[in-house]
Amino acid sequence: MITESSELALQNLRSLSTFEWYVIPLLALVFFTYSTEIKKAMDIGNWNAVFAGLTIFGADFINETWNGWVFHFTNYSAFWTAPGDSALRTMVGWNIEIMFMFAILGIVYYNFVNEDKDVKFLGIPNRWFWAIFFSAFCVFVEILLNIGGHLIWAYPWWERTFKGIWLIFIFGYLWFFVAAKIVIEMKSDKNKIITICIIYGIAIIANVIGLGIMGWVY
Repeated sequence: MITESSELALQNLRSLSTFEWYVIPLLALVFFTYSTEIKKAMDIGNWNAVFAGLTIFGADFINETWNGWVFHFTNYSAFWTAPGDSALRTMVGWNIEIMFMFAILGIVYYNFVNEDKDVKFLGIPNRWFWAIFFSAFCVFVEILLNIGGHLIWAYPWWERTFKGIWLIFIFGYLWFFVAAKIVIEMKSDKNKIITICIIYGIAIIANVIGLGIMGWVY
């Protein structure tokens, strides 16, 4: 039986009837962030901020896709659902507000890390330190959203327990930043672009399969 939160998350899924005007300034903020970083990259030849931003958003796209597959195959619930109010719910666990946040999170991460990957912060290589820090912060925010009923967890291994928090930390966030770290440390822009295309390709193909063969996209 489908959970109550899943039923709520399916209501008005990808319906423009819920659209709100505040989406426009949020979209402008994303455009401004990327335009600033692109202009800077064109001047100095370093595109890593843009690459980090695209990598983390693509990683989240993958997560939200397999989360939807879980819902389809269990016919019970995804690992997480976002049934609360949103200007546009794009998947059962994804909405436009979350998407905008992840669209710029990689750029935020990149602007914190040092160009020298060997520089340490509090005794930890700086890029790992900030990956861990931002992953932990995202988990903290997710816990607050869960307490407020905006983000629902339905499975005992994915909840506010020691084991559950570690799973959310690693599979929900940390691998995003690890992926961004790997990409920005690659030697050539060509390899970085190929890797990012593979990330998006995985998510897009998974959604196309879901839409074309199974008749669903969650």
